[in-house]
Amino acid sequence: MQPFARVALLDAPISLDRPFDYHIPEHLRGDVVRGSLVYVPFSGANKRRMGVVVSLCSESESEKTKDILDVNRFISLDEEQMAICRFLKEYTLCTTGDAVRTLTPPFSALKSGRGEKQTVFARRTGPAPRLRGEKQTALYNALTDEFAPLSPLFAATGTSMVQLRALTRIGAAEIKTESAYRNPYADLEKAPGKQNVLSPHQAEAYRKLCALYESGKSQCALLFGVTGSGKTRVMKEMIDRVCADGKSVIVLVPEISLTPQTVGIFCAFYGERVAVLHSSLSAGERFDAYRRIAGGEVDVVIGTRSAVFAPLQNLGMIIIDEEQEHTYKSDSSPKYHARDVAAFRLGKRRGLLLLASATPSVESFYKAKSGVYTLVELTERYGGATLPTVRIDDMRFGALTPFGKLLTEEMQKTLAEKNQAILFLNRRGYNAFLSCRDCGEAVLCPHCSVSLTRHKTGGRDYLLCHYCGFHSDIPRTCPACGKEHLAFMGFGTQKAEEAFAQTFSGRILRMDADTTTEKAAYDKLLGDFRARGADVLLGTQMVAKGHDFPDVTLVGVLNADALLYMDDFRAGERTFSLLTQVIGRAGRAGKRGTAVIQTMNPKNQTIRLAAAQDYRAFYAEDIKLRRAYTFPPFCDIAVISVTAADEERCTRTALEVFEVLKSLSTADFSDVPILSFGPFEAPVFKVSETYRMRLVLKCRRDKRLLELLRRVADRFTAPRYKGVGFGVDINPSSV
Repeated sequence: MQPFARVALLDAPISLDRPFDYHIPEHLRGDVVRGSLVYVPFSGANKRRMGVVVSLCSESESEKTKDILDVNRFISLDEEQMAICRFLKEYTLCTTGDAVRTLTPPFSALKSGRGEKQTVFARRTGPAPRLRGEKQTALYNALTDEFAPLSPLFAATGTSMVQLRALTRIGAAEIKTESAYRNPYADLEKAPGKQNVLSPHQAEAYRKLCALYESGKSQCALLFGVTGSGKTRVMKEMIDRVCADGKSVIVLVPEISLTPQTVGIFCAFYGERVAVLHSSLSAGERFDAYRRIAGGEVDVVIGTRSAVFAPLQNLGMIIIDEEQEHTYKSDSSPKYHARDVAAFRLGKRRGLLLLASATPSVESFYKAKSGVYTLVELTERYGGATLPTVRIDDMRFGALTPFGKLLTEEMQKTLAEKNQAILFLNRRGYNAFLSCRDCGEAVLCPHCSVSLTRHKTGGRDYLLCHYCGFHSDIPRTCPACGKEHLAFMGFGTQKAEEAFAQTFSGRILRMDADTTTEKAAYDKLLGDFRARGADVLLGTQMVAKGHDFPDVTLVGVLNADALLYMDDFRAGERTFSLLTQVIGRAGRAGKRGTAVIQTMNPKNQTIRLAAAQDYRAFYAEDIKLRRAYTFPPFCDIAVISVTAADEERCTRTALEVFEVLKSLSTADFSDVPILSFGPFEAPVFKVSETYRMRLVLKCRRDKRLLELLRRVADRFTAPRYKGVGFGVDINPSSV
């Protein structure tokens, strides 16, 4: 048995991200294996650190090695997880610790015993001749010969562990404990498990996907179907096919708000064989879901981006629904895309990666058109439903309220007919910003280079920064020029909600980041709306995607221009996708649907094509622009970011990065083609008193590029750059 282990620390910076040799004491041999999470002493102070064992060895490269202190017996990484960690390190330039943290439950749940919940049971074991007091007697009489959970017994008798321990001491009772799983979806109202009958069109799509799955090779398919075409039905049939082989499936959704609906659908079919993973679960709930999955108790895992790492042992398929959504790309280290991780895992397993969308990302549709992915289409709505009638309302000369004449008429008609509506506005708060009519300056956050947004909460009227959380009272004079001519501009979901109440008699629910702060808030709001607790659901992006409400016949887009002119080459794609998705929420159950798009740009091509639900025409226009200007999919984009609390140091370091990059790319890495831009200020230059600079590279992601970027990262994460943040994001969600 090998007496030494090479351990990578989980809290090490890039400069120390390498294995260190440790001796395995006799009492831990056999427990410490590759993938074990261990506790080790580090540095001269012998601070207790957590690390992962990357290998075992018979000899140490160090003359003197310290002993491993302990091993975590609740979680360890298997060979596939170790391979994923290595992939993340190489592909995203993250540290070992970042990779391991992404694959495992929160470390707070990994400390011995803390993460595991126990349920305590008790039963009567014999006569109790010496009962003392009313409480002890009541508890003894409530016990039976069968083990029963304690909580109901204590509640019914007004007793506690004091009385139970007394009964065990005299041999009158027995206690046992069992592991219990915390599952916040255990009591979820499940969608009816109706027979999944496919239309001829869906059946043909299913046959194509089955052929790919049964090929014995790793495959990727793009299921491209209009909104309401029944993509979920085809996915469900494919899950049945994969599970019939004894294999497991991961289903990814882009928003936490979609999870309850998806869980309800699949739990109706698969019951307790479903597990859920997303960031709003508590540490204990995630730990328990992880244990169920790793223990082989689960066939189907549903969740947001991080669920792609679910430790399923016999993975056969990963489905990424609404695959175009930017939420599948992580903005914190490791900066992975769920699609890339899914492709890596299924490449090893020879499984099927199924991407699904009514508005695929331009990159994915390009790969489908080029034959890299297999294109499978659904061109008609399920059950004879038709696409909604879409009307564009020119708001350039309309009222200053959130509701124009056309949308007001359609809303009154919808409410009169006892149907429901969805209103989409991609801005939360009351007013967008406060501006001075004299000098033209907006009131800015003192800690960030952004304007403050007006909010009204609990009777308070105030300004809030959506980046750092700073809030203040509304000033009477302009902070820039001192004049009193201040005016609020633009409107958000709070003002729209108020305007609705003043205009219509219907009941409205608002769903945005302000109303979903509490746990399970998504579930409650959507459940209330589905149960007809409200006539209208108003919200930001979270109301636009994937929901299926049979009584929704009207969709109103209050400001279609919000994303159109962002400084990002994907602005048109995102606008088209959001509009198409939200329009598709109307008329999904045989009822005729209508959508009204309010815009200041009624002739804009992206808006008009979204209104026509013509993805192919949009793609044809957008791919021409991307080819002409060399944007993805015709290149990759790497963004190098530099941050510091001191503006001058931030700028100086960014210039150093540029010089180092230039030097390396003309010497050791002259074979790596790069087109660089910058350094320049980030779109939001200052956030929470931290300044941000960046460089943008047009490049091709391969091993040589990653080696170059790793060389740059090694230099600028060294101790001499303490206080300066350095990061690399390849193909970020926004540029």
